Amino acid sequence: MDKHYGQIVELVIRKGGYSISEIARLTVINRKTVYNWFNQKYLKPEIIYKIGCVINHDFSVEFPELFTKDHFSKQNKEVFMNTQGGSNNEMPENIAWKDRYIALLEKYNNLLVKRLGNEITL
Repeated sequence: MDKHYGQIVELVIRKGGYSISEIARLTVINRKTVYNWFNQKYLKPEIIYKIGCVINHDFSVEFPELFTKDHFSKQNKEVFMNTQGGSNNEMPENIAWKDRYIALLEKYNNLLVKRLGNEITL
């Protein structure tokens, strides 16, 4: 059976209770890119590894063909995170407000989708 890497990663993220905004912020990319990752059948191991490091998840369980348990050891993750150097010059309180705003926009978008779905089925 062929795996859909993007769907597996999305499932792990959602089960972990992470929002798309959090993943985007933690990986220093935009939300659209995260959604694009979810739609890709194959993802680069580097992307999966980066996500695993930021959400503290061992993807060697889901992808034993790509990773070993050693890849996600505490020491390896710390080395990886320290070499990423994603500098963010925003003040922490600004980041918190931006995250809240984006989360609110996502909720509003979900409500619109539900409402439009209900109107179409009527």
